[in-house]
Amino acid sequence: MTKHLDSADGGPLPRTDIDFSLRPKLLVPVILLMGLATWLWWWFFARPFPVDSNIPHYVQQSNLAGTIVSVGSDTLTDVMVQSSRSFRQLYPGVTIQLEDKGSGTAPPALIEGRSQLAPMSRLMTEEELHAFEAKYGYPPTAYKIALDALAVYVSRDNPIRQMTIQQLDGLFSAKQRPGGESYETWGSVGLTGDWASKHVELFGRDANSGTHDFFRQHVLAGADFKASVHEDLSQDVVQDVADHVNGVGYSGIGWRTSGVRPVALANKGTEFFEPTYEDSLAGRYPLARFLYIYVNQPPGKPLDGASGEFIKYVLSYEGQQAVVQAKFFPLTAKLIGEGPIPH
Repeated sequence: MTKHLDSADGGPLPRTDIDFSLRPKLLVPVILLMGLATWLWWWFFARPFPVDSNIPHYVQQSNLAGTIVSVGSDTLTDVMVQSSRSFRQLYPGVTIQLEDKGSGTAPPALIEGRSQLAPMSRLMTEEELHAFEAKYGYPPTAYKIALDALAVYVSRDNPIRQMTIQQLDGLFSAKQRPGGESYETWGSVGLTGDWASKHVELFGRDANSGTHDFFRQHVLAGADFKASVHEDLSQDVVQDVADHVNGVGYSGIGWRTSGVRPVALANKGTEFFEPTYEDSLAGRYPLARFLYIYVNQPPGKPLDGASGEFIKYVLSYEGQQAVVQAKFFPLTAKLIGEGPIPH
């Protein structure tokens, strides 16, 4: 019989006959797996999107000063912050005030003259355009400044990999599309085993948000959301999903974190697309969208002053680099060239 010696305090002594070393045959696969994991993390979370080299570089002006007030989208917060920071390095005499309470706040501020820039994650409605034109006699000018994939996020521990627009409608809509039905559990959208009976927790944007309106029009076909949807800010929706393993929510691709995973989506049929730059740019991802800044620019006239230079900057090579730094997708030279001209 083998005897085990005891330590001074009466407990067993630690064993010394266990080999904790890593055998050479195992060392190489472990290093390769660690390298692969690092590469995958970089590819999906840290890899910068390339800015089109055909986009002209910004030409700095002299003696620019003034105040720019921006009121609008919360989705565009990081884009506006990054762009403003870079812009002010060129023009320290320019003051920029940012208010990001949602796209719904942008048109009134622009119409009333309280802002020069109106960032929006959706197009203005007919009512908003009519209100602007009724006051000024011409419509506002919309500049596309970035591309976004409105992503549908689940917890990184959720095994679901893809969903259809009809399934999203069944989860989020109070009144489903014709032929649809309401879904309440993860089993109703295809998961099996322990997940089948788990209740789905819903997270989304508030009614002031352009993202809320975009999702409502493109997924719910204009119907109302279920009362059970928890409404929050863009980054908080993503955090809510990360904190709730049964959760699902929607927000811009720029707010993605390591705690969540976007699912691939299919509009019709069985062809699913990830919210990637390539599929968004090609229009294959069902919830790809442009992000805008609206301004008060009379037809045929240049956009003067600091706000005009800011728009020029955002549409330059350096400005699109700021878009990438904010983790959204940059425009191409072709898309910029097809838009309005700030000067």
